[in-house]
Amino acid sequence: MSNAKLLGKLLHLKEMKIKWFEFRHRDKELHLGVKPFKNGCRCPTCGRRGSIVRPATAARTWTDVTVFGLQIILHYAPKEIACPTHGRIQEEIPWAAVRARVTYRLEYRISALSQLMTQKAAAAILKMATSTISDILHRVITRTRADHRIRGLVTLGVDEISYRKGQKYATIVYDLDRSCVVWVGEGKGRATIDQFFTEQLSDVQRTQITWACCDMSRAYTEAIKHHCPNATLVIDRFHVVKALNEAVDAVRKDEWRSLEGDQRKAIKGLRWLLGMHSRRRSKGQTRTINKLRNSNRRIHRAWVLKDEFEHFWNYRYVGSARKFLKSWMTAALKSRLPSLCTFVGTLRAHEENILSFIERPLTNAVGEGLNRIIKIVKNRASGFRSLESFADLIFLTVGDLDILAHVPSSLRTL
Repeated sequence: MSNAKLLGKLLHLKEMKIKWFEFRHRDKELHLGVKPFKNGCRCPTCGRRGSIVRPATAARTWTDVTVFGLQIILHYAPKEIACPTHGRIQEEIPWAAVRARVTYRLEYRISALSQLMTQKAAAAILKMATSTISDILHRVITRTRADHRIRGLVTLGVDEISYRKGQKYATIVYDLDRSCVVWVGEGKGRATIDQFFTEQLSDVQRTQITWACCDMSRAYTEAIKHHCPNATLVIDRFHVVKALNEAVDAVRKDEWRSLEGDQRKAIKGLRWLLGMHSRRRSKGQTRTINKLRNSNRRIHRAWVLKDEFEHFWNYRYVGSARKFLKSWMTAALKSRLPSLCTFVGTLRAHEENILSFIERPLTNAVGEGLNRIIKIVKNRASGFRSLESFADLIFLTVGDLDILAHVPSSLRTL
């Protein structure tokens, strides 16, 4: 076995043949002269073989992975061929993408490491600059997603996240059926979500969306109703419960401000008890709140209404749920608690979309789970200066397209 063939087997250099090798830069780099193995003169667009129009001229270099502390550099002079379909074009390079300066193997390793750790840690392992890692990763994701189109979107989820200080927000669109992110846009207003529907989806795709879930932001609800005529909008249960808990807590705060001295002891430490679900409270905690029936009827009344509202989520028929909701809103208005009256106004504004939960108990729980992963990515990098870099990591980690799967399987070694 020749030395070149042995090197090819040790380095798992498939789809290429080593013509020569040389150690350079004080034996820190291994330079290999290669050529495509039984795959030359193919069009990079259609894969058809073509005749050689112009032979190889100047050689190009591609940076490969580091093996045993040696940086592998590949040398080859591509030929220009005549493709029957695409005319004169440079032949396909099987180990690297068009106009790339690094091999598929290095791109795969960079992408795989960036999913698991910070780019600074990946750069230390690969012995590369952090800026180089970031640039290569951006090019890989941009190239892979260039011709990608959103497909099979039936259940839509929309939410916003903060990606840097200074109230910089991004709108995230989820496919709740497949648990992935399909789009990231800058801002959280109506213009941002309109951009997704008009630029990313066709008219047919918008009509195929049958379910949608979001918070009570009018920008999102109105956009979904306008662009998705066949979609049933469900207001996220979490945001409804959150608004109710805030209304109850507002009653507690008002009472705290109106009391002084020893009178405050009766309601001290009630913040978390009032926000607890009835199934999580102990009997002792329930008795503590029930004592407010005589000492502070306003807080006790708000707490009773909050506990009664929990029954709404257990209904299975829309008519019964509607009747319960109407009765509950009447009782809340009769309580004359300003914050609860405001909450009733919110319920009336989104009543039909809240009742849609009874038809299908759809929530943004999948989206919140993805948001948790997204926040881990953000915290791991100690924040991002631009949304573009943040979006790259989002698509790499929880995107609807598997970036790593687009690297040829034969070039995922090492």
